[in-house]
Amino acid sequence: MDYNGVVEVSRDKNGIDEILLRNPRGASTRVSLYGGQVLSWRTDQGEELLFTSSKAIFKPPNPVRGGIPICFPQFGNRGALEHHGFARKKVWIIDDNPPPLQPNDSNGKSYVDLLLKPSEDDLKLWPHTEGNLAMVSRIRNINCKPFSFSIAYHTYFSISDINEVRVEGLETLDYLDNLCERERFTEQGDALTFESEVDRVYLSSSDVIAVFDHQRKRTFQIRKEGLPDVVVWNPWEKKAKAMADLGDEEYKQMLCVDGAAIEKPITLKPGEEWTGRLELSLIPSS
Repeated sequence: MDYNGVVEVSRDKNGIDEILLRNPRGASTRVSLYGGQVLSWRTDQGEELLFTSSKAIFKPPNPVRGGIPICFPQFGNRGALEHHGFARKKVWIIDDNPPPLQPNDSNGKSYVDLLLKPSEDDLKLWPHTEGNLAMVSRIRNINCKPFSFSIAYHTYFSISDINEVRVEGLETLDYLDNLCERERFTEQGDALTFESEVDRVYLSSSDVIAVFDHQRKRTFQIRKEGLPDVVVWNPWEKKAKAMADLGDEEYKQMLCVDGAAIEKPITLKPGEEWTGRLELSLIPSS
């Protein structure tokens, strides 16, 4: 019996390589070299677990509305760079000589290491050069000067209905509300539920967060390392209608819950390396 995962490379209609990763049981992930972005995460039954808008634009230089865009080296407009940084709009390459994984990370699993190398234009703007889905980012300072960055795995979960989900693990945490000019508040509820637009950065969270979908009777578990913050975002009806790449009613079928490092930018001295890890798993619930 073959216990090894499968890695297949193909090209999309724009000529950009995509990697299909499949484990021995049939669960799969599809990753585009454009943005190093996870576009799909499916169970062994073929059920899609990530949301992608029916109006998503799959053509550079547009970002793809859905999946898991990587927001680097800036989240949102918290700096001088373009919104969410430049990493999600660059073509990455496959690392032919990646650092070795731990034995429990490679046994019976399929994986790919991607690299993003800065262009001359990038350096002018930023002069530093089991069915589970696990993503590891390694950022190394190869320059002679220190630099700082923020990062987020901007994960679009596919849900039954925004009114039927709740997020646990954020209770009593302070958060910055982007709808109130980043004013600081404290979460008062035992769980976060949704009745209107939400755009928050929860600070110094635990390393395990859960998203419960009552209608589909399942729970997304988010485990993270090196990512102290959590972004929670849903644009709701008014903003959804103003987005060209999101259907008017699609806000009901999506929720972004991101492992992130935003409030306190990470600073790397020359030669230093930062590693962040995000692992998503699906758990049946009653």
